[in-house]
Amino acid sequence: MWALLRSFSLQELLHHPWRTASALMAVVLGVALGFAVHVINASALDEFSRAVRSVQGQPDLELRAMQGALPEPLYGLVARQPQVARAAPWLEASVQAQRGAGQAPPVTLRLLGADALQFAPMAPALVPRLFAGRNRLDLFAPATVFLNAAALQALDLNEAQAADAQLQWRLPAPPDGSAPAPVMVRIAGTVAASGPPLALMDIGAAQDLLQRWGGISRIDLLLAPGADADRLLGELRALPGWPQGVLASVPGNEQQRVAQMSRAYRVNLTVLALVALFTGAFLVYSVLSLSVARRAPQFALLAVLGLTARERLALVLAESAVLGLVGSAGGIALGLGLAALALRLLGGDLGGGYFGDVQPALQWSGAAALVFAALGLAATLAGGWWPARSAQRLPAAATLKGLGALQIPAAGARLPLLLLAASALLAWLPPIAGIPLAAYVSVALLLLGGMAALPWLLGRLLRRLPEFARRRPLWLLAFERARRMRASAGVAVGGVVASLSLAVALTVMVSSFRGSMLEWLDTALPAPAYVRAPSGAGQGDAGLRGARLLDAVRALPGVAHAQAQRNASLALDSRQPALALLVRPLRGAQAQALPWLAPPLPVPQGLMGVHVSEAAAQLYGLQPGQRWDALQPAFPSVPGFFVAGIWRDYVRQFGAVAMDSGDYQRLTGDTRLSEIALWPAPGADLAALQARIQALAPAHGALEWVGSQGLRERSMRIFDRSFAVTYWLQAVAIGIGLFGIAASFSAQVLARRKEFGLLSHLGLTRRQILSVVAGEGAVWSALGAVAGTLLGLGVAVILVHVVNPQSFHWTMELRLPWLRLALLALAVTAAGTLAAWLAGRAAAGRDAVLAVKEDW
Repeated sequence: MWALLRSFSLQELLHHPWRTASALMAVVLGVALGFAVHVINASALDEFSRAVRSVQGQPDLELRAMQGALPEPLYGLVARQPQVARAAPWLEASVQAQRGAGQAPPVTLRLLGADALQFAPMAPALVPRLFAGRNRLDLFAPATVFLNAAALQALDLNEAQAADAQLQWRLPAPPDGSAPAPVMVRIAGTVAASGPPLALMDIGAAQDLLQRWGGISRIDLLLAPGADADRLLGELRALPGWPQGVLASVPGNEQQRVAQMSRAYRVNLTVLALVALFTGAFLVYSVLSLSVARRAPQFALLAVLGLTARERLALVLAESAVLGLVGSAGGIALGLGLAALALRLLGGDLGGGYFGDVQPALQWSGAAALVFAALGLAATLAGGWWPARSAQRLPAAATLKGLGALQIPAAGARLPLLLLAASALLAWLPPIAGIPLAAYVSVALLLLGGMAALPWLLGRLLRRLPEFARRRPLWLLAFERARRMRASAGVAVGGVVASLSLAVALTVMVSSFRGSMLEWLDTALPAPAYVRAPSGAGQGDAGLRGARLLDAVRALPGVAHAQAQRNASLALDSRQPALALLVRPLRGAQAQALPWLAPPLPVPQGLMGVHVSEAAAQLYGLQPGQRWDALQPAFPSVPGFFVAGIWRDYVRQFGAVAMDSGDYQRLTGDTRLSEIALWPAPGADLAALQARIQALAPAHGALEWVGSQGLRERSMRIFDRSFAVTYWLQAVAIGIGLFGIAASFSAQVLARRKEFGLLSHLGLTRRQILSVVAGEGAVWSALGAVAGTLLGLGVAVILVHVVNPQSFHWTMELRLPWLRLALLALAVTAAGTLAAWLAGRAAAGRDAVLAVKEDW
């Protein structure tokens, strides 16, 4: 079999390099893109996990508050429990640091306040390392910090320069809303922790510096041997005075939450990449079908010489396996290169924004490489199955006499209808483990059903000849052959239908999301301008400003109206990513409107109204008009919360809760703000107003003026970056499909030399024969464009209304960019017609006598 494969099959594949290359390219790209996405995300997750472990260590249990801080007496209560071997309190904040009072932009540092005598066994990477000759009591000295390597690099310091260097810190505003003055801190050493820029100091000194007496951020616990975490938690919650709203998590929850946040984005990118494999399977089917048809006499001769039907089947499958192995090997190599390049240029972020601060090293996975290589091999074997079955069923004797040329089997309507019905049923199924697996299978079955229906569809569409074709012999020839050889037409246009349907689906999905995003931004950004901490410095509480800033802005000339806004987080489940808490004026004459799905309901007496995003409603099973008891432990002073409305949010994938500003301030006593929505007075000099606002920076911290138009443009740039891979996939899919249709038409036209010779003997000129071929190409390509567009619209409906809500938990309106879809269809039709005409030139240029010589 190997000798036959080498002498017979490989020579055929090499004899038509362009046709073979079209199938190989689809397999290579499908494997490469899928493997690259996996490697990039696996590398980013590994780097993130190592950074988390180095900073947070490996405690047995971690206690946090649902929102705000834990009361400091809770630490002593927990540490005295006999099941607790060691307890370590932590205070977390973010600060803006500069070297002295220079003009360099501030660097945002994550500040950890810790008890150096307690946390060392749990987080050894955070153990301070004093500079040479320094006093050990610096571990507990006020205004004294220890920086990690990322912080030193961000501040442009080496260890020699950092020894006893002074940093100017801008601290977050305290909860009372006052504006703290900058403070100077001294660098006394370093810590080994990796990850983003980080500063460590004594927890008591940090409380004094931040004015956060009586509160801590979290408590890490090491349990005594034989202690049970669940039993300990039960005993703690039964203690008198145990506060509500304390969440307990175990090691790995942080990594699990981040993996869960990026999973939907990662899975969707992988599926889109593997669709190229789907196109590749059809191209392999097209290439091998035409190759087997062209070599029918040779297969018949081999059969007469003793090659059994099963061996002919195995030979064609071996040809497809060769394509799969070569394509998979090339795809793994290309994917590894793409992953290395992406990690160097983009870090671990593919546009989703989940790993923007991570710079991971490439993580090779042999198991993943084998899986993606197996997928590439499976795709080519699936594409080669029907051609192999055709070779197996070949009538040898009749074929050698020229009476039984191999025909591509024509399918009826039963199988396509079954596939389409199964696709429709699967589209209604819920996600599995948060992944829309049934919807992905539904898309695959829809494409398979559509492809299987192509011959039947072509027969139905061409049942009646157009009137103009009846009066024109050349068009009559083209339409009659397209109608009577519709199975061959299905093979020829199969690849372009698959690729066009993918391009149409992605075009509609992106257009729908983009249009919905623009409408959402119009509502989410009601003010003409916003004042906030500079971009990059507004992470965490470093971007919070005191309430006095709002009074100062309102007092400026040229300001008609200003509203404070606050962004915070709310953790209701340690296994889920935290909810975003948006604090806005939602009541009264100046209430802001949210992108409501329906008008909000009135809040019953005695309850506090909140408004949840679509994602929060789906994840927590919420409906307008119901109580939300899970939120009450985070704010124990409230009798209960009422879901007054659901609004659309395209930013926070795992949910957001909107609360009125007055309600939040009454519950927490926290008047700080994240940004100010600003309405300038009519005719105000905006440049002068910006200058007045910047003049407030020395007293209130660095400020940034951002126009709503600028925010829209920035948001859409992020959107386009997120969908960059999708745009590239569209171009690749169309390119592969057009290349495949050119190769298919070329093979079919060259196989029809005898037919062209007969037409020449009947009196048709070379130009007329080319017109017939081009007419066939136009008919087939136009019908393929119609079928691809219809299939793509069906796939788009599933992507927009099923995959998107199940993956990202938000909905959007279906928008059809008719002009772009029409241009895509026209481009495919024109390219198919041109490919058929060029292939016909090569075949019709041969001597007509030689073309029919085999029939003498």
